[in-house]
Amino acid sequence: MLTKSTLKMATLGVALVSVATAVNADDAADYPTKTIQFLVAAGAGGGTDNFARVVRPMFEEALGDARINVINLPSASGALAHQRTANGAPDGHTLDFASTTLVTSLAAGQNPIGLDQLTPVARMQSDVMALFVNPERYPDFESFLEYAKENPGEVTVGGTHTASPDHVSFLSLRDASGLDMNFIPYDSTGNATANVLGNNIDATTTSLSPLLSYMEAGQMMPILVFSDERLADYPDVPTTAEYEWDLTDGNDRAIFVHADTPEPLLERLEDTFKKVYDSEEYQTYAERVNLTYREGWMGSDEYRQRLENNYELYSRLLNNDQ
Repeated sequence: MLTKSTLKMATLGVALVSVATAVNADDAADYPTKTIQFLVAAGAGGGTDNFARVVRPMFEEALGDARINVINLPSASGALAHQRTANGAPDGHTLDFASTTLVTSLAAGQNPIGLDQLTPVARMQSDVMALFVNPERYPDFESFLEYAKENPGEVTVGGTHTASPDHVSFLSLRDASGLDMNFIPYDSTGNATANVLGNNIDATTTSLSPLLSYMEAGQMMPILVFSDERLADYPDVPTTAEYEWDLTDGNDRAIFVHADTPEPLLERLEDTFKKVYDSEEYQTYAERVNLTYREGWMGSDEYRQRLENNYELYSRLLNNDQ
């Protein structure tokens, strides 16, 4: 498990590696020299997989001369992808596409690969989390809140596996609201959604983009968004901030590399992904799937600090749940 001292050592270690490898500027100038692997720490069809596959042709074009293979490695909450990245060569040809699950699984002690072995290149997405229900059962959050207060311990909320962003969002909501609710883990967002639709559970905590088709069909609706401000597309849906709950975290999607990747190469990768992020093509995609409600971009150093802070928060929430 990643500790405070490990995090400090990791940050120092990255700084020392940067100094030691600064002479390797040719690594960045010649990059890439072989096929690049996009390792997706999630299954096919999910938000992280879609992110990697949308970015792939844009990244190839931005580099000018690149070939990329996308490989899904969902096993053990994505730990296999993290291990392969950490155990590979620090040459920038193995890129780990991961969600917030990377740090939640670290906080839960489920992931052997920490920030001393992986370095964030950049975050490109921060998907808004929400509480979703079957609108035929709960027309709004007030009706859900009233039922939860009148029936302590009987409300069940589902989401993807334990120590996932869905689970941590549920724990954050329970912690902030004081509601007595239970979490049921499922192996996919689809299964959690099916159980909400079948009235087997009351709700699900997940991000907006995976449930767009259900929302468009009127089958699922967000009744509470984890945000500072109401969303333009859902102006009638209240936010956690309106209840004075300090709960606005999202599901991040980011790119990681081997921690020993030379600084000039890390900077080139970060610059290239920023070019992709700023492109009209990427921004059109982001707007289409509701990824523009909050700023997605965060550079390497800033995102590392966010990961360290979130690790502390998620560790507390998960430890309190035991």
